[in-house]
Amino acid sequence: MSTPRRPVVAVVGGGIAGLAAAWELVAGGGERPEVHLLEEGDRLGGKVRSAEFAGRTLDLAADAFLARRPEAVDLCDELGISGELVPVGASGASILARGRLRPMPDGLALGIPTRWLPLARSGLFSPSELARIWSDLVKPHLGTPSAFGDRSVGAIVGERLGRAVVERLADPLIGGIHAGDVDDLSAAATFPVLIATSHQAGSFMRRLGRTQAARAAASPTVGSNPSSPVFYSLGGSTAALTRHLRDELWVRGATLRTGARVEAITRVDVPGIGLRWRLAVGGPGGPASGGELDVDGVVLAVPAPQAAVLLAVHAPAAAGMLSTFEYASVAVVTMAVKDDAVGRPLVGTGFLVPRTTTIDGHPALMTGCTYLSRKWPHLARPDDELLRVSVGRFHDERADQLGDEELAASAFAELAPVLGLRGAPLESRVTRWTAAFPQYRVGHLIRVGTVEKAVAELPGMAVAGAAYRGVGIPACIGSGRAAARTVLRSLVAGPGQPIG
Repeated sequence: MSTPRRPVVAVVGGGIAGLAAAWELVAGGGERPEVHLLEEGDRLGGKVRSAEFAGRTLDLAADAFLARRPEAVDLCDELGISGELVPVGASGASILARGRLRPMPDGLALGIPTRWLPLARSGLFSPSELARIWSDLVKPHLGTPSAFGDRSVGAIVGERLGRAVVERLADPLIGGIHAGDVDDLSAAATFPVLIATSHQAGSFMRRLGRTQAARAAASPTVGSNPSSPVFYSLGGSTAALTRHLRDELWVRGATLRTGARVEAITRVDVPGIGLRWRLAVGGPGGPASGGELDVDGVVLAVPAPQAAVLLAVHAPAAAGMLSTFEYASVAVVTMAVKDDAVGRPLVGTGFLVPRTTTIDGHPALMTGCTYLSRKWPHLARPDDELLRVSVGRFHDERADQLGDEELAASAFAELAPVLGLRGAPLESRVTRWTAAFPQYRVGHLIRVGTVEKAVAELPGMAVAGAAYRGVGIPACIGSGRAAARTVLRSLVAGPGQPIG
């Protein structure tokens, strides 16, 4: 009697979603598949990346992950590194509004207010704007229970609370998370409770507050205690997570290849085995230098445009939909300044900049600033401050038109009057993330559903990554692991056979 052949799975893409998918494939008990992770770049980790700067190791993109979502924290536990989790060392943030930095008010749910009094005390709004918000309490909406379908975050919040709330709170927070415009961002994909709340009669703020409290009570997650940390990093840097994953994947026998671009995927009938997926892999010297890889399952953890190309022949409906996904490019300017060159107190973790803000008569280039050495105490030094300025959002391409030195100078010039900076930076570094943030435009989940349904018809195939159901580290980890489980279920039917 012949021994069953061990199935082979390829994970295409070595970002956090791809690494998480590979981990899901190798980490369980019993007979696990042979795993090949293929990354076209020269390093693993995608946008989770760190580098040495001003004598410290700094994250160059995401520098934290939500503690109140379980995916990242659970993964750290599985990797045996929970003891390295580090909470944020400061609390609170500010909004640059009405001419100066103003503390973010209490009672916000992802930037949407649930209480009026903190808004009145914040200084973010004029008396007439506060009166507009107050009308939500004294002239409650009748509700629209018959209304269905997705709407933009900006449309819902603007209708119920006024444009000032959209511009000064919703857009800097929700728009900032996605580098997008809340007037175009899908509420169903980014904050679905808004849609349900907007359909109900009564005060929008009160309903939202009660709904959030009920959801927290009904679905306790890691860090649901109000006193627990909201964000975590790892000792050294958040990017240490990808290094731990890489090392554990090696230990468990996964093959990890960088400089390996998958050029095409075809369906082939292999004698004595059956139907398999054949990956044409290009190496540093071009397609001919990479070779071919035959596998039973594939997780595509790559950006939507690349997935569209690879799926064009096999799932044209999915490929067509993926080709419509749009992305925003951003950049990060990290700078070290003398500690005595900062003329104003650095309170909290930093500040956000509404898109309607002007500085020196021009639309602000920066979208926010993080006080790195306040947010993460292990980065603090007695003689300098580390600051990180974020620039770029959907449809704002000004940063792309500036060289690195020009961009760093522009960022410092905007930051200087806000923080009272004197002199010049001791050191600066520009990191660009081209086409880094998928835009969850209205109707996004319908498009995602079309993609997932079409891909599900392909045996042993699944997609993962930030393009689908969440852009943060925990969401991408969850996406990668879910895609790996989908492939594993397919393989139960037997390599080369469709599910069912």
